Amino acid sequence: MARKTYRLFDWDFCLSLILITLGAVMSAIALELILIPNLMIDGGMNGISIILNTLFGGSLGAIIFIVNLPFLILGYKQLGKKFVLKAGYGMILFSILLEVFHSYTPLIDDVLLATVYGGILLGVGCGLIIKEGGCLDGTEIVAILINRKKSVSVGQVVLCFNVVIYGVAIFVFGVERALYSLLTYFVTYKVIDMVSDGLNGAKAAFIITDDGKEIAKAILERLGRTVTVLSGEGIISHGDKRVLYTVITRFEVSILKDILDEVDESSFVTVFDVSEIIGNHIKNTPKEIKNRQTV
Repeated sequence: MARKTYRLFDWDFCLSLILITLGAVMSAIALELILIPNLMIDGGMNGISIILNTLFGGSLGAIIFIVNLPFLILGYKQLGKKFVLKAGYGMILFSILLEVFHSYTPLIDDVLLATVYGGILLGVGCGLIIKEGGCLDGTEIVAILINRKKSVSVGQVVLCFNVVIYGVAIFVFGVERALYSLLTYFVTYKVIDMVSDGLNGAKAAFIITDDGKEIAKAILERLGRTVTVLSGEGIISHGDKRVLYTVITRFEVSILKDILDEVDESSFVTVFDVSEIIGNHIKNTPKEIKNRQTV
């Protein structure tokens, strides 16, 4: 089986870093120059960091990085090196940019305008980063890991986290600002959905390869998804092929690409939207599958 040498700074990876950089700049501007001056917060661990910064002071960028660091370490073994590299780069740059923009004059001092345009700018920035396989918030990493084992979507997990966070924000910023923050979250989420094609949108992947055992094993270990193996034949090559079929979330598409890059560069994959899923097609861990096989 053909294997591709892992290249850290290939063109695709560099392009991803450029887009992640752009997303981090937009997100930092949205928070530091629009939302925070108007006493509004982001969701997730970044929201917790803003609350801690408001209560105890200190560097917001440093607090955000420290709070998110454990989740970055957690994702290292589970989601792959390239994902952690992108996420880590995004988080570090985002933290630095928050400090850079802290001394700038706020762009908007109207609460309603800040809610709408801050949410839009933050959504575009986060959407670009998610689309390129990174993230700015450790909550998303936890949500992905929970999503792999339980029948709850990434969005549902993140929403549950944020309900608690915005509830705490009521006691720190007041009811009105907490409600504006919640409205900002919904604006941000819808924009992320448009930019990254949805966090939870199901995607079906057909992977054509010479031998799918290693790819299937990697998909199971890294994504927790089962794979259906079909037999095929190449018309030009006249050789036997293996067609792997699996269903993943939009967020996991980038991780699937990493798996194929690392395991088999000769594979061919098509990914398309799934409008509806009936039945329990995923959420099988390696342990669960092993138990079924031994029954």
